[in-house]
Amino acid sequence: MQRNLTQSKEALLKSYNSRLKEDIRSMRENFEEIIRLAKGENETQLSKITQCEQDTYETQVRAANIVRAGESLMKLVSDIKQYLILNDFHAVNDAICSNSALYRNTQIDRDTKLMAVRDDMAADLYDLEEEYYTSIYK
Repeated sequence: MQRNLTQSKEALLKSYNSRLKEDIRSMRENFEEIIRLAKGENETQLSKITQCEQDTYETQVRAANIVRAGESLMKLVSDIKQYLILNDFHAVNDAICSNSALYRNTQIDRDTKLMAVRDDMAADLYDLEEEYYTSIYK
């Protein structure tokens, strides 16, 4: 069971890695093509106006592809954060245990102080009661 879980995690991490590489590759290729189109180095049979319109549309499509790849990267970051949160039980357990120990020690300290105050009050009340009953001014 543990081995299957480890293989599943490994496959998921490989998937994240391939998604990351694909999105970055897409962004880079589209950006390079936009730069190439902006330079206007390509010699074609089309008129300048037609070529300019075609380059404008292609630039818009490539810019949209860059935005899509960026959104995909943001989704990937979200997926990785969720993966880390859901699969980092060891760290979560350690944090819970350390907080529990801290709160338990704080509780014990407060209980000790409260018992000391209770005992002091009981002793003071006993002394006060004894003084009252032994007083000549009753």
